[in-house]
Amino acid sequence: MPFPVFDLHCDTADRIAWTSLDKHYHQLAGLDRFDPNINGGEPDTELKTNGCHLSFDSMGDVPWAQCFACFIYDEFSPEDSVGFYRQVMAHLADELKRNASLVASAQNASDIRPALEATGRVAIRTIENARLFAADPNLVEKLADAGVLMASLSWNAQGPLASGHDVEDAGITPLGAEAIRRMEDARMILDVSHLNDTCFDDVVRLTTRPFVASHSNSRAVCGHLRNLTDAQFAEIRDRGGLVGLNYCPAFLRDDSDVTEPTADDLCCHIEHWLDLGGEDIVALGSDFDGTDLPTCISSAAKMPELQEVFVKRFGESIMRKLCADNALAFFERWGR
Repeated sequence: MPFPVFDLHCDTADRIAWTSLDKHYHQLAGLDRFDPNINGGEPDTELKTNGCHLSFDSMGDVPWAQCFACFIYDEFSPEDSVGFYRQVMAHLADELKRNASLVASAQNASDIRPALEATGRVAIRTIENARLFAADPNLVEKLADAGVLMASLSWNAQGPLASGHDVEDAGITPLGAEAIRRMEDARMILDVSHLNDTCFDDVVRLTTRPFVASHSNSRAVCGHLRNLTDAQFAEIRDRGGLVGLNYCPAFLRDDSDVTEPTADDLCCHIEHWLDLGGEDIVALGSDFDGTDLPTCISSAAKMPELQEVFVKRFGESIMRKLCADNALAFFERWGR
């Protein structure tokens, strides 16, 4: 029998919403280049059956809690980000309603475990690159009330709240600091994936609650700047946070352009974190539909095979923790 999964990050919501978006968003800064259907074929619009990395069909019999992020592009102004968010999440809401017999939708963190046990699948709303908070800081409270449980402040470029690894020395902005304060007050979980090192240090200084790196790997194992240093991992560990393993090849091994990562490469990151005392904070953050994937975990359908690898490498107890138990416990302790 497959074991439960709690996945901290995917971009599937954007992918299935793409064709329903106002063309204004496609045209901004040439975003048509991100069209998931650019190579032809029928567009993916549904959650049950699609050609994406993630669908209800590909989840199979695995009990599955999935964080569905609305990913907001760096090219969008804060004001454009508001409308984009609404359209992506409206499409996701329609899909969840249409598949209500297959999936529950979590309004609060306390909903996740009961919904997972009752229906076998639960959807959790999150935001990646929440630059819309710069348009209206009151959106933090409004979206928390609407069921957004986690948000990150940047993607790769310099933004109105914070900056990603493309900009090394830009820190959290005054608007970003206000967003963090409001997020903590609203018990919306802060996600630090994509932040540059300067911003990470600012987050450590500005926060009072544990935070999450939803889809980031170990920089000691693979030197990509998107990955966490051991000191950053230790900071998250000591605060009782959470770190989700990303399946992106470039974050798994330094020579991924010539050697495809295997399940062993995923295990190397986990093993390094376990050596750093991370047994209770390591989780999964697939990045499904936001990146290319290695064959070993090319879709959600491969999860039972990966769980078998984890059991053989780490034992069933550790596998259960990293696949679901750590994330469930964290959201129940610190979520809204």
